[in-house]
Amino acid sequence: MSLIEPKIDKLMEKTDNDRFLLCTLASKRSHDINDMIRGQRDRAIQLQTAVEIARAENKKPLSIAFKEIADGDVSYDPESIDVKNH
Repeated sequence: MSLIEPKIDKLMEKTDNDRFLLCTLASKRSHDINDMIRGQRDRAIQLQTAVEIARAENKKPLSIAFKEIADGDVSYDPESIDVKNH
């Protein structure tokens, strides 16, 4: 039983067993997610309490990116390594 989800084998399958491609894809996607969280956080601060905001941010952007890659929600263009969000 693995404590880490998604499993590395599943992530490697999604990136043609290229660990450097996996790192690049996850890094780019988590950067996008982080930017989205920051933008929404500024707005959320005006509408919610600090406790509500802290509960909403219980996952790190990199964890979200890995899950999206494993689920097939994020792919890449092999020619440019650009992230494609489905």
